[in-house]
Amino acid sequence: MKATIETIRIALGGAEVHGDLALPPEARGMVLFAHGSGSSRHSPRNQAVAARLNQEGFGTLLLDLLTEAEEARDAWTGELRFDIGLLTGRLVDALDRLANQPRTAGLPLGLFGASTGAAGALAAAAARPDLVRAVVSRGGRPDLAPDALPRVRAPVLLIVGGRDEVVVDLNRSAAGRLNGPHEVVVVPGASHLFEEPGTLERVAELAAHWFRDYLPRRGPD
Repeated sequence: MKATIETIRIALGGAEVHGDLALPPEARGMVLFAHGSGSSRHSPRNQAVAARLNQEGFGTLLLDLLTEAEEARDAWTGELRFDIGLLTGRLVDALDRLANQPRTAGLPLGLFGASTGAAGALAAAAARPDLVRAVVSRGGRPDLAPDALPRVRAPVLLIVGGRDEVVVDLNRSAAGRLNGPHEVVVVPGASHLFEEPGTLERVAELAAHWFRDYLPRRGPD
């Protein structure tokens, strides 16, 4: 399925940010992406995963969670990328917008988070349990949202690289706090950014499988 991709502006929590929205015809679901620390919607890794999901019939929204001014400030201080409360609030606003916009209303919603963005994704899933049907984390830091983990109802897939040993331990520990369905998958030979040949393709495959399983197709109106 070929998705139509457009850059949109969206007001979240009083701030205007940019996003890349891809919507295949007859989309079977919608996945909102939360990028990691120091990254943006232009992340080639998230774009690669989004492209695979588009091929599977899922719509995607790759969202900049910071404004241009905030990104410039964060490049110097590094403080906003770890402001999980800020990231979570904007993801929740984005979920609410997707649930109410005519083109995406009624589509089952999922979240894909990378690095610190995964903490925001899990916290947003806890805040909107009736909206979020599935969550996938790539090299995530779920430990940064400890209070949210027991409240996440959606099935959670935690993907980590085998060479990213500290993050593997953090994910396994965080998984023990999840009360809903969850799985930790370690990709052998992969580092934190999944730059090794074939490792990012494995992430995309795992994510597509998870969303196929847990984002049910929309029924008749």
